[in-house]
Amino acid sequence: MADLLRLTGLSIRHGDHYLVDHLHLQMPRGETHALVGASGSGKSLTALSILGLLPRFLQISGGRTLNGTDLTTLNEKMLMRLRGNEVGFIFQEPMLSLNPLHTVGRQIMEAIALHRPQIKKQLRQRALELLQQVKLAPGERFFNAFPHALSGGQRQRVMIAMAIANRPALLIADEPTTALDATVAIEILDLLQDIKQRFGMGLLFITHDLNLVRRYADQVTVLNQGKMVEQGAVPALLQHPSKAYTRSLVDAEPVGAPEPVAADAPELLRIKGLTIAYPESRRWWHREAPPPAALCDIDLSLKRGETLAVVGGSGSGKTTLAKAILGMQKGDGEIIFDAQRVDRLPMQGWGNSRRKVQLLFQDPYSSLPPRMSVFDIVSEGLRHYDKTLTGAQLRQRVAKTLADVELPQDVMNRYPNEFSGGQRTRIALARVLILQPELLILDEPTAALDRLVQKRLIELLRRLQKNYQLSYLFISHDLSVVRAMAHRILVLQGGHIVESGRCEDIFMHPEFSYTRQLIAARVG
Repeated sequence: MADLLRLTGLSIRHGDHYLVDHLHLQMPRGETHALVGASGSGKSLTALSILGLLPRFLQISGGRTLNGTDLTTLNEKMLMRLRGNEVGFIFQEPMLSLNPLHTVGRQIMEAIALHRPQIKKQLRQRALELLQQVKLAPGERFFNAFPHALSGGQRQRVMIAMAIANRPALLIADEPTTALDATVAIEILDLLQDIKQRFGMGLLFITHDLNLVRRYADQVTVLNQGKMVEQGAVPALLQHPSKAYTRSLVDAEPVGAPEPVAADAPELLRIKGLTIAYPESRRWWHREAPPPAALCDIDLSLKRGETLAVVGGSGSGKTTLAKAILGMQKGDGEIIFDAQRVDRLPMQGWGNSRRKVQLLFQDPYSSLPPRMSVFDIVSEGLRHYDKTLTGAQLRQRVAKTLADVELPQDVMNRYPNEFSGGQRTRIALARVLILQPELLILDEPTAALDRLVQKRLIELLRRLQKNYQLSYLFISHDLSVVRAMAHRILVLQGGHIVESGRCEDIFMHPEFSYTRQLIAARVG
């Protein structure tokens, strides 16, 4: 079978530094080829090079052919005709790619009209057909919807509809499910496989999740620091990797469990009958659109030194629960923290207790001020709560906290854009740890990290919990991470607790069908 895509000695340089180093890849039509590796391994750069989308300051060399066309000979105008026509691209975060001011239907029609202006009269019908193909029904409702009114999974389906609008020969999916819960991720990848087979496309699948590679890919190329480590058929390569780096990826699945909680550990947090319902007026213009998630009669408790994992799909109420605990969302019921009822207090009414509850965000890059040094970021909260500290004392506290998160002191004068995703997460963790909290709310802290970095972060969080008797409310959709982190699990669906219990009991004997679906989706 003739190759759909062929890369011959592909190299991408920044000055003398090779970001991709002499990569060879052959991919026939109809194949799913996975590119795997840690952050910075060159996966996304390889994909962008196919479309001619690399920044101008990078130098590219080597052969690139698509369907027999030598891509290195094409000018910008020719490459523009290629993008979205011969090659469709699905990005990790659709909200950054979709225009928030335009309806879904308008954006799909624009994707078609750009390459097929001759079918102007059929644009609306074609867009509705595409919405049907990506299983967004009824099509009229989604056609008139704006991106902000859709869930993460629905937005990704819109991106797929735009990517396949002109029946491309090659689909490139760059971490298309990283931000989605496990069940939605499986639905999206099942959809991509169905579309690929129906239209005979090739799929270049960029991911750091080997469970998904096992389930969906035919061939895999393993990259490390821009170099190809090994390449081959998925079952054989992942079962019997010949290189140490590939073995480290295969073995990077989170393992172990947190330290047991003492039987007499005191209770730190209790929630009784928490109910949050949004008023009817908060609905969007189209009456069919569901209101934001609510919480219904939530009861939970958390001991000192314990991790309670809150799992569930998009819109299940996980983030609403976190906001309620932080005093950012009001509702009915009681929230008792450290023997003090806090749900009726304004945020400033917590006094010094407020520093005892801290939140670690999913994306540290967007939450770290880019113009502040690491020292200023980490020390900011401490300067707010303790204005008596001298500059020397502040530096001493920051240095100790950075050591706690296993970062060297010399990072103090550097800025967020100089660090990897895993390092930024550690900086964000240091920023909250310096306040000596008792409860950390961890909102998907590992979702955007590759497996090797995830594993190290989980081990760090467990050590910190043991050393400082921290309690964690761990929000996640990744059950393999939950299994390695949590003492107990609470499963939310549609704002209701559908199941709760000890971590191993939930995994070994799930009682509710939704919990079984989550577990099945994770283990593939």
